[in-house]
Formats: sequence, structure tokens, C-alpha cells
Amino acid sequence: MSKSKALKRYNHRVIILSLIYAVILIAAVYGFKHHLLSGPIAYVAAILPALPIIAILGAIGRYLTEETDEYLRVMMVRQALIATAFSLSIATAWGFLENFDLVPHVYAYYAVILWFAGLGVGACINKLQAAGGEA
Repeated sequence: MSKSKALKRYNHRVIILSLIYAVILIAAVYGFKHHLLSGPIAYVAAILPALPIIAILGAIGRYLTEETDEYLRVMMVRQALIATAFSLSIATAWGFLENFDLVPHVYAYYAVILWFAGLGVGACINKLQAAGGEA
């Protein structure tokens, strides 16, 4: 099956935003590691890596509005719902374990990492169900 134009645009956006994220993150880590950042600029540098991630989440929403193929749109919606359930379930369980001092603290930005991992889980489920003839 060939990729839709909307999916190609989405993939292009995500690749560009991922590269921007990598550059910003490397620069921020370097700046903090070498004590080059302080005061208000440190806050800006700490927030900058989040912006491309937020933009990727926006790109997913934009893809959903641009996609004209109903089947592809439903597959992405299901994938996103699976990712949401996956990440929120793990974050909630971990939060309770952490609250009772049973596991170490985990930084909040790991929630989006879990969500992106959940997109992978959702993609696998979509493929398995498509191979089995279920939609």
C-alpha cells in the first residue's frame, strides 16, 4: 500500500522536528554539563528541548486533520488511543509505587517517552489486527 500525501508530510515533519530536538538537546546538555547556563537563560535552555516534542504532538493532530483516507485516520486514532492508555497506565501505577517509596523517582518527561513507545505498541496491534482481517 502506498503512503498517502498526508502521511508523507507527517513523516517529513516528524523527521525534521526530531533532528531539531536532537540538536537542541545536545546543546542544552552541553551547556548545563559545562556550567555555561544560569539565571533566566538556564530556564529557556531547559524548556527548549520540549518544544520540538510538543510540535511532534501537534504534527500528529495535523496529520489527523489532513488525512483524507478514513481507514488510515482511524488506524492513527486507534494507535494514539493505545499509546495514551499505555503511557497513562504505566505512569499511574509507577506514581503509586513511587508514592509508597517502593521505586525511585522518574522525571516527568518520561511520560512522553512512554507515549511514543505506546505508539509503537499501537502500530503493532494495528498490523496484527489488519493481518487477521479485523479493523
